[in-house]
Amino acid sequence: MVAHLYENPEWGFSPKDLDEDLGIPRGTATTTLARLYDEEYVGKTEDGYYHALPERDDLHRYVANLDQVNRLFAHHRDTDEPGPEAMTQAEKPDDADLEAELDDLEADLRHE
Repeated sequence: MVAHLYENPEWGFSPKDLDEDLGIPRGTATTTLARLYDEEYVGKTEDGYYHALPERDDLHRYVANLDQVNRLFAHHRDTDEPGPEAMTQAEKPDDADLEAELDDLEADLRHE
């Protein structure tokens, strides 16, 4: 949801809009958006539309990085290189690697 809002910063979205746009179960966006708003990750207009906050440079950068990763993997899907299912166990990242990467991303968002 955060990525969708920050990829479209010029628009406001109702929870119903996001349920439909993202194909998530009805009502899911309402709860999530309320939490994101309370934590100041997104803004909300008086008439109930949620939007990206222009001053949240960290989230704009985060979403831009996600876009780069998506483009990188989309490029690799278009090649003849084997996909992740063809990787040997030694090539696959383990849970500790993934947790460390997630911790690094969260630290970047907190400006640590």
